[in-house]
Amino acid sequence: MMDPNASAPATEDAPLSAYEKAGAEDIDPRCIPQNLDGPPPVGDEIVTPEYPEEDHANWRFLFERQMGLLQGKASEAFREGVATLGMTPDRIPALRDLSRNMEAATGWKIARIPGLLHERDFFGLLSRRLFPSTDYIRGTAELDYTPAPDCFHDMFGHMPMLTEPAFADFYNLFGQAALNAEGQDRQSLERLHWFTVEFGLIQQPQGMRIFGAGILSSKNEVGHALSDAVDQRPFDVQAVINQDYDVWHLQPILYVLDSFEQLVDGFRGWAVERGLLAN
Repeated sequence: MMDPNASAPATEDAPLSAYEKAGAEDIDPRCIPQNLDGPPPVGDEIVTPEYPEEDHANWRFLFERQMGLLQGKASEAFREGVATLGMTPDRIPALRDLSRNMEAATGWKIARIPGLLHERDFFGLLSRRLFPSTDYIRGTAELDYTPAPDCFHDMFGHMPMLTEPAFADFYNLFGQAALNAEGQDRQSLERLHWFTVEFGLIQQPQGMRIFGAGILSSKNEVGHALSDAVDQRPFDVQAVINQDYDVWHLQPILYVLDSFEQLVDGFRGWAVERGLLAN
C-alpha cells in the first residue's frame, strides 16, 4: 500500500494527489506513510505472526462475504488467482506461502512491510517484482470499512491478480516507470494506478468483470461497480490520465479493458513516449 504522492509537496508542475486533496486534519495515524528503515523480509524470510482466533474469524468473515458477492462479477484471472495462491476461508494465509505460489506463477515475491509506504519504497519494490504487503488484519469494528491498509486488502484484493502474467508484467513496468516520474507524470501515474490496479474493469466473453483491488475487497464497491450508476468508459491512457477522482466516495466513472495485454501495450507506449521507460 502507498500514498501515491506522499513524498513530494505540490507544485505547479506536480499538483496535489487525490488523497492530498481529500486529506482531513485529523488523519488516522495508520494512514501516515512510512519509510522503510532497511530491506524488508521477502518470501521465506517472513515470520508468520501468531494470530489470535479473532483475527482468523475476521478473515473468514471477509473472505466468505466477498467471494459470495463476487460470484459472476470477478474476472477470471482473479478467480484463478485465488486458487493458484491456495487461499481459503479457514485462516489468514502465511505471506511466505503466498510468496512461493506467486513466484511459481509469475516470478513475483512478497515483501512484508509495516504499513502504508512512501512512494519511493513502494515503487522500488514493484520495480523488482516484489509486492509489499502488511500481515495484520482489520479489527471486528472495521469489517465493513477501514481507511488503513491491512492484509485482507493486500492479500485478497491485490495478490490474485499478480498471478496473471500480463497484469504482473504491467505492474512491474509501472514500478520502473514511477521511479523516473516527475511533475505532471506523477499525477498521471497516480490516476493510472487508481483506474486499473485499484478500480479496473475488464470486458470478458461472460460479460463485464472486476479486477481492481479496491473493488474486489470492498463490500459496497462490488455491487456499485457493475451497476447503471457507473459511467463505464473504454480504457484509454490519455483519457485516464486526464480524469480526476474522489477517493472517499463510490466511484461514478470506471474504465474498461478489452484485455490485460491492452493494458501492458498501452502503458508501455505511453511511458516510453514520456521517457519513463527505455524503448
